[in-house]
Amino acid sequence: MSGELPAREAMEFDVVIVGGGPAGLAAAIRLKQVAPDASVVVVEKGAEVGAHILSGACIDPVAIDRLLPEWRSEDTPIKTPVADDRFYMLFGQRAVRLPNRLMPPLLNNHGAFIVSLGDVCKWLAGKAEALGVEIYPGFAASEVLFGDNGEVVGVATGDMGIGRDGEPKDTFTRGMELRAKYTLFAEGARGHLGKRLLAKYDLCRDREPQKFGIGIKELWQVAPDKHQPGLVQHTFGWPLDNKTGGGSFLYHYGENLVAVGFVLHLNYENPYLSPFDEFQRFKTHPLVSDTFAGGKRIGYGARAIAEGGWQSVPKVAFPGGVLIGDDAGFLNVPRIKGTHNAMLSGMLAAEHVAEALAAGRAGDELTAYETGWRGSDIGKDLWKVRNAKPLWSRFGTAIGIGLGGLDMWTNTLGFSLFGTRPHGKPDSACLKPAASCRPITYPRPDGVLTFDRLSSVYLSNTNHEEDQPVHLLLADPGLQKASEYDVFAGPSGRYCPAGVYEWVREDDGPQARMRFVINAQNCVHCKTCDIKDPNGNITWVAPEGGGGPVYPSM
Repeated sequence: MSGELPAREAMEFDVVIVGGGPAGLAAAIRLKQVAPDASVVVVEKGAEVGAHILSGACIDPVAIDRLLPEWRSEDTPIKTPVADDRFYMLFGQRAVRLPNRLMPPLLNNHGAFIVSLGDVCKWLAGKAEALGVEIYPGFAASEVLFGDNGEVVGVATGDMGIGRDGEPKDTFTRGMELRAKYTLFAEGARGHLGKRLLAKYDLCRDREPQKFGIGIKELWQVAPDKHQPGLVQHTFGWPLDNKTGGGSFLYHYGENLVAVGFVLHLNYENPYLSPFDEFQRFKTHPLVSDTFAGGKRIGYGARAIAEGGWQSVPKVAFPGGVLIGDDAGFLNVPRIKGTHNAMLSGMLAAEHVAEALAAGRAGDELTAYETGWRGSDIGKDLWKVRNAKPLWSRFGTAIGIGLGGLDMWTNTLGFSLFGTRPHGKPDSACLKPAASCRPITYPRPDGVLTFDRLSSVYLSNTNHEEDQPVHLLLADPGLQKASEYDVFAGPSGRYCPAGVYEWVREDDGPQARMRFVINAQNCVHCKTCDIKDPNGNITWVAPEGGGGPVYPSM
């Protein structure tokens, strides 16, 4: 950008929270409960609270019960309790139900609720605002602010009205500095500011690499005779092979609504694999396909989830700030649940922040939060399942799930046969060269039960200001061609669930050139590219505030 920019205006708060998801909102509410005079602001990159929220979601209400114990007597979006809990292993066109009595008790979903997490966040935002929390939706935090001693002193929101050429347009508006005594980062999995903080403060030292999955979800309005309120169903196996980890969920709730989704672990090896197309194939299985007969797909979205668990949680406190929720990686993978731990981490951090504020402190490291989470209910939840993901990855689905289940059973008795298993290499290092893998041919979508990417992205209501800098940063175009395309056969066009990446042939003949195209307009902010690119050559950063999906009750 040429020329001198005007200085940013600054606002002062006691606490700035980055992210209006369950972790950030729970932190804001708890802060105002225990420190009513504290000034608290939540900055949210979505156009409104809930716009970027995507989850299954079958939630454990433990955190909500503690945060807002009166909620069960109110009108809330938490209405459908689990009534029927089923697990299946799929083999081709067959399905074998796993007896519930064989499942570890912690996988029991009875007592949980099926919800739209986006709607729950809107409700939580109302609770926060009623307590005096300021919430700024449509403003993406794009920069961490540091003090003279290297401590975090807040964040800056991104400039608005910058053209694709990097120059200010007539609509240019400078971002704001939101300065604080403490800053809480609740951006979700692979938070782009959190990623920078991990590097700056070396927060991952002595930790296992974080592991991720991609979750892809559709929302359907089904025929009334197909609807079974309160049914929760999970599957493993087909259409994935034994070496590829993942599974599905199917939740019936609301007014004839069914949430169907697929989670695929991003440590898969075959560069020809497409998580989106595996999900579409899954819906054709006889166990689930009839559910959608006569129904209509009304929503679509995708997001990364942090799967590393206990071994991979980084150091979560640093001078002037903390990581909470999926920014820290508190999701419980076998339960496919993270909302309760996200909220509990926000509440725990808020209590330590309030204590620091009461003591007149600012900008120091909240060491009690760092040392306290492992002994809290968050740590107890993650400790019991710490080996499920590494055992699955090491031994494959059939044996790995059995060993993981055995380990969870023994952990309920206070011991483990496996100790604490490592995860090994990061997901970006797991792809094999294309020459050693077999291409996968996926069926063409029928437009009734199975769909293509672009019609799916349309349902996510994704939109970005077209004339703005591309928010998917390619570090080395030459490396992308020489490695991502020439060695790995261009997996970016397959792992992206939104059609963002394409390799386009520019001319014909033996000397044809391939050009890498980034359709940033399509991006649903899942951040899979930032995780799975084999060279770490793509970096996701926040686009202009308000851009991205606007999920309808997802």
